[in-house]
Amino acid sequence: MLTVSELSKVAQTTRDAIRHYVRIGLLTPSRDPVNGYRLFSDGDIDKTKFIRRAKGLGFTLNDIKTIFEHSNDRRSPCPVVREVIRQRIDENRSRLAELNALQQRMDNALDKWKSMPDGEPDGDAICYLIESIE
Repeated sequence: MLTVSELSKVAQTTRDAIRHYVRIGLLTPSRDPVNGYRLFSDGDIDKTKFIRRAKGLGFTLNDIKTIFEHSNDRRSPCPVVREVIRQRIDENRSRLAELNALQQRMDNALDKWKSMPDGEPDGDAICYLIESIE
């Protein structure tokens, strides 16, 4: 059995993350009857490493909780995992498109501003560089 500190070292994550996983029900440690410390099993090591791997693929903690629920109920979580990844890929592509458009607007603004002199606020304008952009 491992303490929070020991689990965090073995699973290569922070103690705060372990405590958070306990609070939200991803990990359910036992308690040491003598000192009340949370005690984690080898299965908790595997779960914590799984959580880290899943987060690295873009799964949220709620997604991971759903995966655990399917697994605990002896239902394959694979269909859910595939669907969530498909959704995340679509979301990422959309965000990338938005970021590319923002980058283009920023590049265009900087190019335009190179030829413009510095200005001072006059009561009507705050920063005419930004105000010059349509």
